[in-house]
Amino acid sequence: MSGIKRTTPNFKASDQYEALVEKERAVTEEFKAVREEEKYKIDRFKNVRKKRYDLFMDAFNNISGNIDKTYKELTKSNTHPLCGQAYLYLENEDDPFLHGIRYNAMPPGQRYRDMELLSGGEKTVAALALLFTIHRYKPSPFFILDEVDAALDNLNVANVAGFIRSKSCEGARANQDADGGSGFQIIQISQKDSIYYKAEALVGVYRDSERGCSRTLSFDLTKHRES
Repeated sequence: MSGIKRTTPNFKASDQYEALVEKERAVTEEFKAVREEEKYKIDRFKNVRKKRYDLFMDAFNNISGNIDKTYKELTKSNTHPLCGQAYLYLENEDDPFLHGIRYNAMPPGQRYRDMELLSGGEKTVAALALLFTIHRYKPSPFFILDEVDAALDNLNVANVAGFIRSKSCEGARANQDADGGSGFQIIQISQKDSIYYKAEALVGVYRDSERGCSRTLSFDLTKHRES
C-alpha cells in the first residue's frame, strides 16, 4: 500500500490514450482506403481482361467463320469445282492468349497436310485468304502487295486477279458485295499478264540514265476495257 501511495499519478495518460485511439482510427481508415483502392483496381483489371477476351473472340469468330468462304473464292475454278477448304481454330479457347492459333488449308483435290508441307504457291493463296478475311472484319483503305503472285501458277494467278477485281472498290460497287466486307484499293507489284488484264491502271517504273533517277509511266486501262 505504501508503494501505491508513493506512485505519482500520470495526468497525461488520458491524452496519450486519445492520441493512440486517433492513430488507430487513422490507420484503420487508411487500411480501408487501400483495400477499396485494391478492389477497384482488381475490378478494373478484370473488366479489361474481359473486354480484351470479348474483343479478341469477336474478331476470331468472325474471321474463322469467313476464312473458308474466302479460301473457296480464291480456289474455285472449272478444273476444281469443289474448291479448297480452310480452317482457323484456337489451341485453347479458355485461355487463347497463352496458346496458339492453328490455320489449316487444303487446296482443291488434295488431302489434309500440315501447312509446312504446302508448296509456295499454296501457302501464298492461304495467306491471301487470311489477309482478305481479316480485311472483311477490319477494312483497310488499301493494300500494297509486292509480287505475291510470284510463286503462283497461271490458274491461281487468274483466280487471285479475279478475286481482287471483284472485291476492288469498282468491282464491289458493280457486284454489290452483300456478304459484308467493303471494297478496297490495291497497289500490286507484278509481272504477270493476268494481273495486268484485271487492273484499272498500269504504272511502269524505269531508270532515267540521263538524269540518274527513276521515272514512271502510267496507262489507264478503264478506257480500253471490254464492255
